[in-house]
Amino acid sequence: MANDVFTRAAWERGLAQGKLLGVRCGDCGAVSAVPRALCAACRGGNLGWVELSGRGTLAAFTVVHVPPTPLCAAGYGRDNPYAAAVVRLVEGPAITARLVGVDVRRPEGIRVGAPVRAEFLREGDRTVLAFRPEG
Repeated sequence: MANDVFTRAAWERGLAQGKLLGVRCGDCGAVSAVPRALCAACRGGNLGWVELSGRGTLAAFTVVHVPPTPLCAAGYGRDNPYAAAVVRLVEGPAITARLVGVDVRRPEGIRVGAPVRAEFLREGDRTVLAFRPEG
């Protein structure tokens, strides 16, 4: 990956290769889990790609019964909900993604604080990020 092209498209190419890429600031060391043009912490532009571990903890989740159009087209909806999660990565930043490997019909069994690991799901011609509880 070119270190100077911090775009969503470049980030998605990393997903297609089974890599969760983030951006690290060369000035202050802050890490972002998504591409950005400037550091969120110091506003510096000295950024570089970094491969993140894909491990973290489930910080929050919700079960979605009325999904956005692309997920409706994939079959999700009132009768087939999915879980969306906020994950705090071990490197520090938080990221949102789908939560897989859980029973969305019994959300009381989903535990905030549970360790999770990234999965890269092929959906048509693209790869999307998801997280699965470990263990």
